[in-house]
Amino acid sequence: MKSYKTLFFDVDDTLLDFGATERKALRSLFNEIQFDLSPEAEDRYRTINRALWSSYEEGEIGRDEVLNTRFSLFLKEFGREENGAALETKYRAYIANGHDLIPGAFEIITELYHHYDLYIVTNGVSDTQYKRLKDSNLLPFFKEVFVSEDTGYQKPMKEFFSYVFDRIPRFVPADGLIIGDSLTADIKGGYLSNLDTCWYNPRHIINELGINPTYEIHSISELRGILLR
Repeated sequence: MKSYKTLFFDVDDTLLDFGATERKALRSLFNEIQFDLSPEAEDRYRTINRALWSSYEEGEIGRDEVLNTRFSLFLKEFGREENGAALETKYRAYIANGHDLIPGAFEIITELYHHYDLYIVTNGVSDTQYKRLKDSNLLPFFKEVFVSEDTGYQKPMKEFFSYVFDRIPRFVPADGLIIGDSLTADIKGGYLSNLDTCWYNPRHIINELGINPTYEIHSISELRGILLR
């Protein structure tokens, strides 16, 4: 088994249960604006949101365009003209209060902390991610948090990882492993930057993208078998 020194963790749906946080935030937001978010409507919102984030990861649009248009684009399909930026501000406040942990995440991080240098690498909004990590009590275990908003680049771009590597003394990619749930952001980004990769795949999604991780796990606690032998 290969030996590592540095571990890079994604946040959403890897350490923190963004799905649970998102569901609560969406319901609070749409209740506030008196919109009936049916299961079908929620599915449509998620489709629009995923497409925008995919375009962001590919460098086709900026982060602000994702955040400030996703709600207005969604509501326009239901005949409502809304200020997307204003809705994003409301939504972001609800999201910032969500810090549900993935089962086993806190326990594995507290164990790995004694053996590895731990870093966060995340696409998202800096203030929100810092608050959620702090509220979950995870923040003290990480040497540094790298957020796309602060770096000027996003996963999977090589520039994002170059920014990160340049700020870790004496780091070489052969010593690092990235752990995340996204094939297109975490695993592809690690591959492009010569990092070994660990795909956290709790839903047993079939990998049809041709992006092959070094490891695949279905529970975050399975990291013990890779890293704590």
